[in-house]
Amino acid sequence: MSIVTAITTNNNKVIKSVLVCGLIYLSGCETLSETPYVKPTTPDKAGWVADSADAATDAIDPQWWKGFEDPYLNQLIELAIRENSDLAIAMARLNQAGAAIGEVEARTLPSLSSGLTTPVSYSRNPVSNDYETNSQYSLNTKLNWELDIWGKLQKGVEAKQSAYRASQADWRAVYLNTATQVASSYFLIRQFDAQIDIQQASLSSADQILAIYKSQNREGLVSSKEVLRQQAELNSLKRTLIDLQRERKITENALATLLGQPAGNLQVPKPDDSFKIADMPIPAGLPSQLLRRRPDILAAEYRVLEAHQLVGQAKLAKLPSISLTTNAQSGSSLASAALNTFLKTFTFGLTPNINFPIFNPDTEARIKRNEASKKTEEAKYRKTVLIAFQEVEDALVNLSARRAQRQELFSEEQHLSDVQLQVAAQMREGIATQLEVFESERRLLSVRQTLLNNRQQILSETLTLYKAMGGGWNEESVQ
Repeated sequence: MSIVTAITTNNNKVIKSVLVCGLIYLSGCETLSETPYVKPTTPDKAGWVADSADAATDAIDPQWWKGFEDPYLNQLIELAIRENSDLAIAMARLNQAGAAIGEVEARTLPSLSSGLTTPVSYSRNPVSNDYETNSQYSLNTKLNWELDIWGKLQKGVEAKQSAYRASQADWRAVYLNTATQVASSYFLIRQFDAQIDIQQASLSSADQILAIYKSQNREGLVSSKEVLRQQAELNSLKRTLIDLQRERKITENALATLLGQPAGNLQVPKPDDSFKIADMPIPAGLPSQLLRRRPDILAAEYRVLEAHQLVGQAKLAKLPSISLTTNAQSGSSLASAALNTFLKTFTFGLTPNINFPIFNPDTEARIKRNEASKKTEEAKYRKTVLIAFQEVEDALVNLSARRAQRQELFSEEQHLSDVQLQVAAQMREGIATQLEVFESERRLLSVRQTLLNNRQQILSETLTLYKAMGGGWNEESVQ
């Protein structure tokens, strides 16, 4: 039979006596029954005002970014999940919160301590007239066990468990944010690649226009002002090209940091001509689902629950604390029979210690502090929910508008492409000049640059929407 079982089994009378004393004490106290946890109130929201007609199914794939159908992007995100510094920090905090649970749980168990003393005495031998040293060894062993009659210690364990779940949700939020940031940086690099190609084509066209102006100026057909204006246009295009190349490298460095690599070590290869990023469906879902899926909302509510449990623990501190202790001492001169007596004493010689907190200002102050902390966490939770609602609505509005703009840009591109073809045909017939052909090409390249910007905006808003919807995490109820 273990020590704990022996103590519990053979001391029922002691524990019952303690409980009777506690009940008598409670009869004069205020009611300390536990208040059940109630989910914080939030504004009612049945659906999204900017809901999309082509919304996909409610379920979001946990690896939702694979919907872009880009294997290189998938590799980048997988690498970031393994190596990202923010994720490593979040995991360390999660492990720390898990260890804190074990630390609090240990307080519900008996503690055993022992110490060894060796007092020394001197005496003179009357025969030899020498001094003799007398040593006696004493082993002191103490067992202490606080009985969690009222559940005060268990409340502390539950609070740490809620803190752990909050840290777990924090890790999910960092995971989601990391995947979104990697995808956003990658898409931006791909946009720069396409913009650089268009910019180089614009430079070639502008250089040809400049050559025509110079030729016409020598023949007296145009003034030197036109030549200088076109030269300035060429300088502006070159400056923009240099800036695009700079921004691509800066974004590449930022992506390297997200992947846990030194800036400058990552070289994102340029795609081939067949490269294309697939359109992602718009995720659907109700606001009520968002509250049970989005990591930052879950983390905020778990912290409300933790604060609620700490309030309950603080109130339970007003009840008597009951602990069982035993002390045993042995000497080096004891025989085996005495050792047997010692073990019996160690197992059954219990001393109940009862502490009745009559007046403790610290306890009252702790209750008020924890209640105020709970109200703070509830306010933070409501704010987090409202921000989440706004982010989803904004992303839906922006995504809908960007897609509508894309249709207009497609039409504009088609019209300018038709103009460019007509001007080229007219030049072959001698009706239009080479200069008019280059001008029509320049306008077409300009609208294609705008289309690239629009494409990047759509990708960015898609990422924002999936992140705002909580990614592909399962729904979870806090309780």
